[in-house]
Amino acid sequence: MSELAIREIGTDEFVRVWPFFQAIVAAGDTYTYPLDMSFELARTIWTTPPARCFVAERDDQVLGCYRLAPNQMGPGNHVGTGSYMVAPEARGQGIASAMCRHSLEQARQAGFTAMQFNAVVASNTIAVQLWQRHGFRIVGTVPGAFRHLQHGPVDLYVMHRPL
Repeated sequence: MSELAIREIGTDEFVRVWPFFQAIVAAGDTYTYPLDMSFELARTIWTTPPARCFVAERDDQVLGCYRLAPNQMGPGNHVGTGSYMVAPEARGQGIASAMCRHSLEQARQAGFTAMQFNAVVASNTIAVQLWQRHGFRIVGTVPGAFRHLQHGPVDLYVMHRPL
C-alpha cells in the first residue's frame, strides 16, 4: 500500500469526493447541511475562495477531504475553521488525523492564529476525541442545536485551539 497524499483541489475535481460527501451528509448524524444538499451547493461551499478544499488519497483513490476557510469575515478572519470527511470504507486508518495535522499546518501558513469548529455534534464521540487529541478544547455547548435522525435533539460543541 502506498503512502497517503494530501493535496489541494479545485472545483473541477470536487466530483471525486461527491459520492462519500453526499452519503455522509444524507446520514444526518454529523453535519448541519441539508440532508438533500445538491452537488453545486456543496462544491460552492467547499471550493469557492476563500474556502480551500483538500483531498487525502492513496493509489489515486480519494479516501477523505477537508475544507479550510476563515471562520468569520472581516475582523474575525484571523481564525480558521475546518470540516473533514472520511469515506466510510477508509475509516479507522488515521486519515482524519492526518488531514487534521495537514490542515493545522495549512492554517498556520495561511496566517490564521487559531482554529475553531462551530458545530461538532456531541454524539459524534470519535470526532470529539480526535479533535481533543489534536489540541482542541470544547469552549461552548449549544444545547439541543442539532436534530439527529436517530437521537433527536443533540448538543453541538464549539471547539477551539490556538495555532
